[in-house]
Amino acid sequence: MTASREEIERALSAMGEGEDAGIDLAGAALLFAALDRGDGALDPYRAHLAEIARDVGAAVPPGAARNIARQARALAGVMSDTHRYVGDTLTYDDPQNANLMRVIDRRKGLPVALAILYIHAARAQGWEATGIDFPGHFMIRLESRGARAILDPFNGGVEREVADLRALLKQMAGLDAELRPEHYAPIGNRDTLVRLLNNIKLRAQSAGDGRRAAEMVDRMLLIAPDALSLLREAGVCHARLGNLRRATAALEKYLARSADGAGKRDAESLLQQVRSRLN
Repeated sequence: MTASREEIERALSAMGEGEDAGIDLAGAALLFAALDRGDGALDPYRAHLAEIARDVGAAVPPGAARNIARQARALAGVMSDTHRYVGDTLTYDDPQNANLMRVIDRRKGLPVALAILYIHAARAQGWEATGIDFPGHFMIRLESRGARAILDPFNGGVEREVADLRALLKQMAGLDAELRPEHYAPIGNRDTLVRLLNNIKLRAQSAGDGRRAAEMVDRMLLIAPDALSLLREAGVCHARLGNLRRATAALEKYLARSADGAGKRDAESLLQQVRSRLN
C-alpha cells in the first residue's frame, strides 16, 4: 500500500481529533515517518510490526501471559536478541533515530522510538504497556496483576530497579536529584508521538534549519491540535519564516484558547507585528 501526503495527513489529523487511547502508537509513528519518504510505502513496515508482535506472543509459554517477569523477558528477548534492536550510542543525534521507518531499517534508534516498538509488541498481546517520561531517557512500564516492571529499550530491554533509576536520575539531573512519583508516571500516546517528533525539531533547530523545525511543529499539531504551547510555537516559527498567514492562524487559535496572561500578551504583540506585515 502507498499513500499520498494528503492521505497521510488526513489519517493523522483524524487520530489527533480522537481520544488518546484510540491512537495507534506505532501506526501513527509510521505515518509520520512516511511523510519523509517519497514512495509512501507502508506495507513492509506494517508487516514488520505484525512480525514482532507474533514473535513476542510465541515467546510466552502457555498460561504465563499474565506473569510480569515472563512478559518482560519475552519482550526484551524478541526485540533485542531476535530482532537486534539497540540504542544508537554512536550517532545518537542522527535524525534517522526518530524516524520509525529508518529505525526499523537500521535496527537502532532513540529511546522513544525503540519504546514505541516495544509498546506495540506488548499491546498486541493485550498486555498493559505504556511509556514513562523519565528525565532524559524514555522507558516503558509493564503492569499485570498489580506488579510492575520498567524496561529500558535503549539498553536491550533490561529491567530497571529502583536503584538503577535513582542512579540514572542523578546522572541526568545532578547528584541532588531524587526519584519522585512523576518519574514513574505513564505518558499518553499523543505525548509520546510529540516527544518523538520533538527530537527531530530540536536537531533541526541546532542545525539552523528553521523550515524543518516549523514542519515538525506542524506535524505535532496534527496529532495534538489543542496543545497551546505548540500553537504558540507554530506562530513564532512561521512568523520568522515569513509564512504570515500560517503564523496568524496559529496565533489566533492560541489566543482564543489560552488563559496564560503573560503568554497571551506576548502572542498578541507578535500577532500585531504579523498583521502589520500582511497589510
